[in-house]
Amino acid sequence: MSRLAARLIVPGLGALCIGLGACGSSTKTVSVGGSPTATQTQHTTPSSTAPATSATPGAPNGGTPAGTTRTAPEPAFTEHETASGALGAATAALKARGFTPTSTSDYHPSQALRVLIGMHTGSGDGYGQQAFFFVNGRYIGTDARRPSATLRVVSQGDTEVTLAYPLYRSGDPLCCPGAGQARVRFQLNNGKLTALDPIPPLNSKTAPNRY
Repeated sequence: MSRLAARLIVPGLGALCIGLGACGSSTKTVSVGGSPTATQTQHTTPSSTAPATSATPGAPNGGTPAGTTRTAPEPAFTEHETASGALGAATAALKARGFTPTSTSDYHPSQALRVLIGMHTGSGDGYGQQAFFFVNGRYIGTDARRPSATLRVVSQGDTEVTLAYPLYRSGDPLCCPGAGQARVRFQLNNGKLTALDPIPPLNSKTAPNRY
């Protein structure tokens, strides 16, 4: 029966065999203190590998690539904002000439020929009115050189506007024109405004007039 021997590993001294027999394959190895030697096997638990995530080149966090154009439908409010801006510019044109619009509903930004009826700013009775014309938002002039007592828009299209002028006989008060009304068509032709019907006179002792 073979005699057992123990081999002691001491840092700095190497391995020592203790016992009467030679160290063989059946000896026990004991580690005393110190750090593990390079010959010792380290066991590590394999970590699970997460699948790689591919992102679009040039796009952080997989977003839209840089330089890519994104399109979206135009907001519905854009048209209203444009119409509001055009009306605001037309109203400013009237105010610069001493007039205030009687009704902004007459102004149609979708038409080439547009109109606003204005009265003298600060008028206490509402009389003294003129029609102000615009072509694609650009002010081009009035219906007549001098204001009428009142007038109104009765119809309009893309290039034509029809105005109605209440008519007075001599001696009629401003409140009560007694001679009916005259309708005058104004047409846009090659960028110029033309009256297709006679404009009633401002003052007349023999014919109905507009003031």
